[in-house]
Amino acid sequence: MPHTDYDVVIAGGGMVGASLALCLDCFSRAGLRVLVVESFPLPPIGEGKPAYRPSFDARSTALSFGSAQIYQELTVWPLLAEHIATISQVHVSDRGHFGSALMTAASQGWPALGYVVENAWLGNVLLNQLRLHTNVEFLSPASVEAVVVSQGYATLTLREGDTLRDVTSQLVAIADGADSGLRTQLGISASVDDYHQVAVIANVGTEKHHGGCAYERFTERGPLALLPLSEDEAGMSRSALVWTFPEGMAEEVASWSDEAFLAELQRNFGYRLGRLSKVGQRNAFPLRLMQADEQVRGQVVILGNAAHSLHPVAGQGFNLALRDVECLSRLVASAHIAGENLGDLKLLQRYINSQRGDQLITTTFSDQLSGIFSNRKPVLSLFRNLGLSMLDVSPSAKSRFVARAAGILPGAAAE
Repeated sequence: MPHTDYDVVIAGGGMVGASLALCLDCFSRAGLRVLVVESFPLPPIGEGKPAYRPSFDARSTALSFGSAQIYQELTVWPLLAEHIATISQVHVSDRGHFGSALMTAASQGWPALGYVVENAWLGNVLLNQLRLHTNVEFLSPASVEAVVVSQGYATLTLREGDTLRDVTSQLVAIADGADSGLRTQLGISASVDDYHQVAVIANVGTEKHHGGCAYERFTERGPLALLPLSEDEAGMSRSALVWTFPEGMAEEVASWSDEAFLAELQRNFGYRLGRLSKVGQRNAFPLRLMQADEQVRGQVVILGNAAHSLHPVAGQGFNLALRDVECLSRLVASAHIAGENLGDLKLLQRYINSQRGDQLITTTFSDQLSGIFSNRKPVLSLFRNLGLSMLDVSPSAKSRFVARAAGILPGAAAE
């Protein structure tokens, strides 16, 4: 096996890339030489706890119960949990129709169905933890300009400012986002299903405290979710909004004033949280289901949104990526102990074979949920509401649905 500068190089230092670096170092007991290359300047990593600055405009991520278990194993959960909101129940309803369902953590025997964390805090916690892992090296701001695969290793051309240099690695993990330039450079195509929808994301201030309840509400505009957040610096109760609109409404929605936006949201959501008093910065992006046609080849693995980008209505994208990361890291750590080449195609094929079922089920779950709850045809609306009502009175069906949404695979017990 040829000598290389690194065992693993991770292209992309966001939440997926940082989680991968932490998993690799933890599962290998600091036995791997890992380089993380990130194009954006990373925040300085100081001593002690990372800084937490709650912002009304901060973007957030819903962590499933299964993802929380992974971060617990990586020993980052106690710090992360200092600034998260717990999802203790999920209320699903269809505006103007009879169907609804309530799913609770208590009915599952779990401490929570999931959690909501601000992305900046999650990123800072992961980086803070990684500063304790001396075998992980960060290069930022920098980029991977090219990857050339040879027999048993890969050569990467790195750019720092105007400087180019080459490094070698047994394995290259590409986690540079849905529009991955490296995936394209390697000639790996992607299958794209355009939903012809846009998602508007914002934080919303509410008169009543959410009480740990997440809301999924299906409206004539499109499905919307309000997820519980921790209070802002002034003590205002906040929820994270994801609201889906037909793509033809993108310009109209962007033109609404904050007051008009809140009024329309209030009309569609109702008063379960009292008056909606404030909306933060609104961001909109087109929705599509994207799946890389190849996720592995010799010396290369593709992860995160570069591998599969899902509809946000079910909140499954990052949680699926984290399960991929955990599975890959365990296999790579075991291969390292056994003296195997970490980029060997047979090893990477074992990874994708292990995750193929989870990826298929989760992708189908998100895709079908989006289709069912975005369609306003009367007949489908009737069946949707009957389904919600049946789900609400069937403990076994509800338990299976919640387990899938929470990232707990069949046969796996939650503790």
